[in-house]
Amino acid sequence: MNKKTLFISTIIILCTAFIVAVSIFNNEQSKIQAQTTQDAQWLTRDNAPFKGSADAKVTIVEFFDPACETCRQFYPLVNRIMKNNPGKIKLVKRYAPLHQGSDQVVKILEAAHLQGKFWPAVELLYKNQNNWVQHHVAQPELALIALQRLKLDATQLTLDQQSEQVSEAIAKDINDGKMLKVRATPQFFVNGKPLINFGYEPLVKLVDEAISQAYNQ
Repeated sequence: MNKKTLFISTIIILCTAFIVAVSIFNNEQSKIQAQTTQDAQWLTRDNAPFKGSADAKVTIVEFFDPACETCRQFYPLVNRIMKNNPGKIKLVKRYAPLHQGSDQVVKILEAAHLQGKFWPAVELLYKNQNNWVQHHVAQPELALIALQRLKLDATQLTLDQQSEQVSEAIAKDINDGKMLKVRATPQFFVNGKPLINFGYEPLVKLVDEAISQAYNQ
């Protein structure tokens, strides 16, 4: 085989390899896009509690358990991320009551949400978590004591805790979490993409990438 033939053969092989690589990459991107689109139906719920700008181009969805110590630790960290990116992020909270007893505590939270006091209720529960979570088991009656300073309508709170509306909201969050393979809390999704490598810095990186893509195009 002369040098010219060898050169042409090499070029053909390289071009073929490049085409195959591009095809594989495009297929993988299509799969990721398809999975993200499919997951979108499980990331949202009407009237789920949120804060931040309603028209923000970046949405963080957090599946959380109020009895989870790591959720408590991440609460101020997520607030910091939002503060560092004013107006660009919307934070949506979804329930994932994985601790024993948390299923009743999230009913209290959702009932407080109906009175417009979800966020101060979350903050109080996190602040007093050591008082109402004992040996990793949530104590709903103690959680209620922690929320007394909010001056909630106690009668309405009890009615709402037992209401079909609250039960359906929590059931949807639990079901959506299962579909999204949420097995631990907190679990974050940023514009539909799950946080694969858990940690504060990876979350910041994922958010920064989403902001760059959404606002710098």
